[in-house]
Amino acid sequence: MSTDTSIQVQLVRHFDTPAERVFDAWVDAKFLGQWMFGPRVRTEQVLHLHVDARVGGTFSFLVRRGETDIDHIGTYLEVDRPRRLVFTWAIREDVMTEEDISRVSLDFRPQGTGCELTLTHVMSSKWAEYADRTQAGWATMLTALTRALVPQESHHG
Repeated sequence: MSTDTSIQVQLVRHFDTPAERVFDAWVDAKFLGQWMFGPRVRTEQVLHLHVDARVGGTFSFLVRRGETDIDHIGTYLEVDRPRRLVFTWAIREDVMTEEDISRVSLDFRPQGTGCELTLTHVMSSKWAEYADRTQAGWATMLTALTRALVPQESHHG
């Protein structure tokens, strides 16, 4: 029996965009490059964003930060558009054991003409010291996603 306990980071964000569109932003490689990775989010170069968004499908988001290449990898566990998306999350270079792979669940709830997204990132307590950084990283990405979803012709906000 494992004595390892997990830690959880959770963020809730409202979008003035239908759940289908917000869900699609997570599985469209081209769109991911507008808010999750790349120069609009942080100082990095996107080398590739590969997405196979089906249960058992995988993703690889390879970026270069300075001299370091970082490959964010995962496997899709649940794909229920537009309600729920669940995937594993890890840095390829860091994966030594099962504890190095965390799990991200996205739950989309329609609200009026928009939706509410609840992001839950569960990781091994081994990574506890990274919880605040993980929370801040997702918050930055969700803010970038909010901006990316606003139609370009819109000038209010």
